[in-house]
Amino acid sequence: MNRTEKAAVIAQLTEKFNQYSFFYIADSSTLTVAKINALRRICFNKGIEIKVAKNTLIRKALEAVEDRTYSQNLYDTLHGTSALLFSDQSNLPAKVIKEFRKEDAKPALKAAYIDSDVYVGDDNLDALINLKSKADLLGELIGLLQSPMAGLLSQLQSGGTTIAGVLKTLSERE
Repeated sequence: MNRTEKAAVIAQLTEKFNQYSFFYIADSSTLTVAKINALRRICFNKGIEIKVAKNTLIRKALEAVEDRTYSQNLYDTLHGTSALLFSDQSNLPAKVIKEFRKEDAKPALKAAYIDSDVYVGDDNLDALINLKSKADLLGELIGLLQSPMAGLLSQLQSGGTTIAGVLKTLSERE
């Protein structure tokens, strides 16, 4: 790979890092070509972009990203064979890795970057699977905000019948 090809790969990766708020770095060192292709197929079907690149090129692309700084922990994971998984949903790559690992021990999670937080190590995979997306959190928030309003409306509506019932009872007594 000559310098112009390396520069093109760095530019492409930098564009991906700028485009996505979520990316995962996975260890794909022991996967065969057939298994990598199977992983690519699963990722494509789920809307995840997967790229395999040299660690030095990944590091240079990360350093070229504007408006973001990455912790040293993320850079320390760049050894061995690395596959990058880019997604619009924070937990989708973790689910794909977990699903794919039912057949094989790899790919292992090296690190994940989720909205300026870095998760390092394969032991964080289950926590990443349980992360809720922004849409899910907004839906829950709206539900929580609507719940008191619905309760208040029902109390006001039922209160009218209760007051009328009390007045009717009082008038019948007299």
